[in-house]
This record gives sequence, structure tokens and C-alpha cells, in this order.
Amino acid sequence: MAISERMKRKPKETPVAADFGAAGAPIDRGHPFYFGFVATIGALSAFVLMRALASASGVFVLILVALFLATGLNPAVEAIRRRGLSRAGAVAVIFVAVIAFVGLFAALIVPPIISQGTNLIESAPSLLESLKNNATIANLNDQYGIIDTLQKKLSSVTSDGTLLITAFGGVIGVGKSVLSGTFTALTILVLTLYFITSLPQATELGLKLVPASRRPRVAALTEAIISRVGAFVGSQILVSFFAAIFMTVLALILGLPSPVAIGIIIFICGLVPLIGHFIGASVYTVIALTQSITIGVAAFIGYVVYVQVENYILTPKIMKRTLNVPGAVTIIAALLGTSLLGLVGGLLAVPVAASIILILEEVVYPRAEKS
Repeated sequence: MAISERMKRKPKETPVAADFGAAGAPIDRGHPFYFGFVATIGALSAFVLMRALASASGVFVLILVALFLATGLNPAVEAIRRRGLSRAGAVAVIFVAVIAFVGLFAALIVPPIISQGTNLIESAPSLLESLKNNATIANLNDQYGIIDTLQKKLSSVTSDGTLLITAFGGVIGVGKSVLSGTFTALTILVLTLYFITSLPQATELGLKLVPASRRPRVAALTEAIISRVGAFVGSQILVSFFAAIFMTVLALILGLPSPVAIGIIIFICGLVPLIGHFIGASVYTVIALTQSITIGVAAFIGYVVYVQVENYILTPKIMKRTLNVPGAVTIIAALLGTSLLGLVGGLLAVPVAASIILILEEVVYPRAEKS
């Protein structure tokens, strides 16, 4: 019964596809409208990409600084690792040493900075008043009122104890400065830890993109470039150490307070390319001025003389010996890097110049000789 009923049912009709007509001719890519549309989309995409990169420029700067520090600390990690420790253990030793140095720096520097700053603020009116004893300065003050203007300004900002808050743009400015500096330091510290731990794996991963026939030579060049960055960091530390020793001895001769703390300040400032000694000279002179104007002038002159010796004798010799970079190239590279990328450019300029010279000597010049 069920079979006969199925046989009586009509078969399902196949749906007929709708006729939408024949496909038209493809779009003419040479048509002005098509070209203008694609060009506009490309320009908008490039603009959005550039805005995105500009918005994230601060992050890229932190990454570059952390990568530079990781590459610079790598020779020390390798030296410890050759003594039998694992890479993780060597990295731990280096970071414990760095954190210990930061703690020692804070313990030795913060109290003298507070005490000397307070002393300078308290003695500033008498220092300005004593300048009037000089006949030339007194004559200039009578004509232009320079000392009187400084005294009035100093009196207005210190009378209610708002000098520190005013210098940082108010209470909110102080909080922003502290939080921003702390976050930046922690970010660089964490990124440096990751980079220095995974530096061999990252290098090996990058070399896999190179053709197998050229991989050994590229690997050797990469190792040489990493060693030159490490040599630059070591050279900068050595130069800063010499500056700290000289300024500590000069502080002892001049009778400045806390000479060891002053030496640590100069050591930290010496690590900053180009502008580091400007900061160090300012701090050094301000501390010396708390004793007397004569000592302040002597400290400033001594600092300027040492900087000239360091820039034209000490630094070129050390950089040429460790990085094989001529002294003129060192100075020019630092100036160009600072003008292009600011402080980060000055930090990266010399090792980048050393790497370019290495590539020229090992790749470009031999090809030029064979051609």
C-alpha cells in the first residue's frame, strides 16, 4: 500500500535557474576613475599606517632601547656562561647586579640631592647678593637689573615653599612624572630581560630566513655586529668610569660634600650620549655653588676641561681600539643620530656606524675589488 502511493506521487520538479544575463566586460584598469579610486585607497591606507606608527612611536623607542641594552649586556652574560652557568643563571646574575647598583645609587644619591637642594635654595639669596660685590656684575645689575630680577623671582617661588611643585607643573605634574618614569623603567627592564634571555633563539630564527648557502657567513657577520654593540656599551661604561673617578677626586680637592655620591651621579650622566655631560656639569656646578662662588667656578672649569680631554683624546682612542671606528666617524655618527632620533639616535649611532663599517669591509669592498 505504501509502495503504490509512492509510485502515484509526482516527481519533484527541478528548479530553473534565474537568467541574470551575460557577464559584462571586466573593469578597465586604465580608466581614470579606477586609477583614482585605487590611488585614493592606497593614500588613505598609507596615511592611516603612518598615524598608527606615529602613535606607537613611544613603544618602538622602548623596544629599541631594551634591545640595545640586551645586546650590550650579552658579552657579560656569555662571559659568565662560559664559567659553567646556564644562560638563565647568567642573566639572573647580571640582573641582580644591575638591581643592586640601582639600589646603591638610590641610597647614596637621594639623601644628598635633597639636602644639597635645600641648602642651595636657602643659600641662593646670599649667593646672588655676593655677586654684587663684583664691580662688573654690579654695573650690569645697575643697568639691566639682572640680579634684582633673579632675587625677586627666587623670593616669589620660595616664599610659600612651592618651588619643587612649580618646577614640575603642579601636584598633578609631579604625580605624572613619577608614574611615567616608573612605568618606562619597568617596561625597559622587563623587555631587556626577555630580549637577553631569548637572544640566541631570536638570532637563530632570523638566520632561517637567509638562504642556506649564505647562512654561515651571515651568522658570522651577525655575531660580529652583536659583539660590536657589546663593545660599545663596555667602552661607554669605561669612559663614564674615568669621568666619575676624575670628578670624585676633584670633589675631594674642592671639599665638596658626598664626593662618592657625586661620582655616581657623573657615572650615570656619562652613559647618556651627547647631553649627559651637560646634565652632569649642571649638577656638579650647582653642588659646588652651595659652598661658594669661587668653588663653583673652579668646579665648572674643571668639568669643562675634562670633557674636552674626553671628547678629543679619551673617547676616540677607546672607540677606535674596541670598535675599530675612527674618532671623526664616532663624533659625526653621534651628531647625526641625535638630530634624527634624539637621545635614542645618539645611543644607537656609534654601534650602527661600527656595523656599517664592518659590512663595508667584509662585503662591499671585496666585491668592488673583484669587479
